[in-house]
Amino acid sequence: MLSVLANRTYRHLFAAQVIALVGTGLLTVALGLLAYRIVGDRAGTVLGTALAIKMVAYVLVAPVAQAFTSRLPRRAFLVSTDLVRAGVAVALPFVTTTLQVYVLIFVLQSASAAFTPTFQAAIPDILPDERDYTRALSLSRLAYDMENLLSPLLAAALLTLVDFHVLFSGTVVGFLASAALVVTTTLPTPTAPVRQAGIYDRTTRGLRIYLATPRLRGLLALNLAVAAAGAMVIVNTVVIVQAILHRPQDNVAVALGLFGGGSMVAALLLPRVLDRLADRAVMIPSAALLGLLLIGFAGEAWGNGIGWTSLLGTWLALGIGYSAAQTPTGRLLRRSASAEDRPAVFAAQFALSHAAWLVTYPLAGWLGATVGMPATLAALGLITLAATAAAVLLWPSDDPETVEHAHPDLDAAHPHLAAAHGRRHAHAYVIDDLHHHWPSGRPG
Repeated sequence: MLSVLANRTYRHLFAAQVIALVGTGLLTVALGLLAYRIVGDRAGTVLGTALAIKMVAYVLVAPVAQAFTSRLPRRAFLVSTDLVRAGVAVALPFVTTTLQVYVLIFVLQSASAAFTPTFQAAIPDILPDERDYTRALSLSRLAYDMENLLSPLLAAALLTLVDFHVLFSGTVVGFLASAALVVTTTLPTPTAPVRQAGIYDRTTRGLRIYLATPRLRGLLALNLAVAAAGAMVIVNTVVIVQAILHRPQDNVAVALGLFGGGSMVAALLLPRVLDRLADRAVMIPSAALLGLLLIGFAGEAWGNGIGWTSLLGTWLALGIGYSAAQTPTGRLLRRSASAEDRPAVFAAQFALSHAAWLVTYPLAGWLGATVGMPATLAALGLITLAATAAAVLLWPSDDPETVEHAHPDLDAAHPHLAAAHGRRHAHAYVIDDLHHHWPSGRPG
């Protein structure tokens, strides 16, 4: 897996990603302490609102930002967003009202919503080989999981020595270091668009390509399945551990650590698995596993109550399924769009996947507070299975990259027909200006 780090450009971008993630993790801890400093025991409300603002920014800003910035040099744009995020981190320690927190969080997360899809869309151009790109996706998954595990530990260690305001300084350093690493790279220039399109077309293009491609419609359903299971873990672990099992606070970290550990195990194994199996054969069974685990745990909770050991085992298995169901996503997006449209499609996935979290986060919290934890486990498990079943229907099992099709409406002298050797031909099929719909009767 580490062989992809031999590529200097990718190595620097990966390091920038890791450092920025650590900075973001420190910011999360510092923001919680800042909220407590401002509003005391209502800090949970502030953090919940901040999380909602983050998701709204991700859903609304990513496609619009991509439409405006798709023609800009990638390196300069990525550096600019890092500098904006560093600027917000500088300002946050000085806020005195919750409104100021909300405004700065929206600016911060809008910059992240612009940065992440652009970063993700650049990786396939840097690593064009499928095997290398698969390993890069697994490394990225590992980076996210390591951040979830290590950032709170690093923050806890720092807080034994310094005031929480220093954590904001760590965040600033992280974003500045990320920007410095990006500066040292030479990123491929985005493919120049061959058409003149208005802002509406550029904003919605990724979404239209996404919804017109059957395998991506299946991915949309899988986004909901992953979000439903993930929201159960992220939102309700603390409730289960402390309110139901009456265990100490550090046991919350242990449970979440098992979930993250399972995700890391899957990320380490996936490159070899994906060398042998198709994406669909990995992602759909993994999503189904998530639903079955939640429903099985709900049955145990109804019968014998929730046990600490069974919670840890279930969370470990959920982490494995969670990673396996979503890590190959980049491979699907890569094969479903031309190089020119890839940033727009990555932005659409970023927005749509976070829209699923925007629904499942509050749903998991509301169900847990009103109907009890066994019923919440069962409900989210059923949502996960229903979404997985939708993915099975939307994403046909026969999923070739090369699709035979015809262009009855194109002039015989059109360059595409000449390049493809005839009006009816086969090539790697994606939705673009010459291919508006998926061929009838053909899988996606």
